[in-house]
Amino acid sequence: MTNSRMNPKVDEFLGKAKKWQEEYQELRRIVLDCELSEDFKWMHPCYTLEKKNIVLIHGFKDYCALLFHKGALLKDTHKILVQQTENVQAARQIRFTNVQEIIAMENILKDYIHQAVEVEKAGLEVNFKKNTEIIIPEELENKFDETPALKTAFEELTPGRQRAYILYFSQPKQSKTRVSRIEKYMKQILDGKGLND
Repeated sequence: MTNSRMNPKVDEFLGKAKKWQEEYQELRRIVLDCELSEDFKWMHPCYTLEKKNIVLIHGFKDYCALLFHKGALLKDTHKILVQQTENVQAARQIRFTNVQEIIAMENILKDYIHQAVEVEKAGLEVNFKKNTEIIIPEELENKFDETPALKTAFEELTPGRQRAYILYFSQPKQSKTRVSRIEKYMKQILDGKGLND
C-alpha cells in the first residue's frame, strides 16, 4: 500500500469514524493491494480504475460493506453478494460485522475485486430494467425551492439513493405526511446520506 495512492480525505473519514474504523482500515488495505486508485465520493472511500468506480466502502448500523458498483455482473461463486433492496439493479454488497470476517475472506475479496476490474476493462454494462418514470413529489420540489442547498445535496446523491427517497416520500396519500417525511430526512440528505444510511 503506497502512500502516494492514499487519499487524505479517506484518512480524514477514517479518523472520524465512530464505528467500523478497524474494519474500514482492513478493507482499505485489501482494496489498495488490488492496484485501484483511492477517491472519496458520496461521503465514502471509493476505489476507481481510470476514473471508473469499482468498489466503495461504507457502513450502516448493523454492518459495514464493500459495495461493487457493477456487482450484478460478477460471478458470485461464494454466494456472498447482497442486493440491498429490490430496486437496486447494478450494485451488490459484501457485508461484514467484524474485522475477523474481513481478514478471513481477504483472498476471496481480492478475487471479487479483480473480477470487478475485468468487468470494467471489458466495458461491460448492466442492462437496467426500464423503470416507470419516477416523479418527484410536489412537496419535495417545494422544499427544493425553499432550500436550494437541499436540491444540490439531493442531486449529488447516487441515483439509487435519490430513487429510494422519492419512493419513500411519495408513498403517503396525504400531503402533510409527505411534507413530514421530507422534513424528517432533510438533514440526512444535506449530510449526503441515503434513506437507510
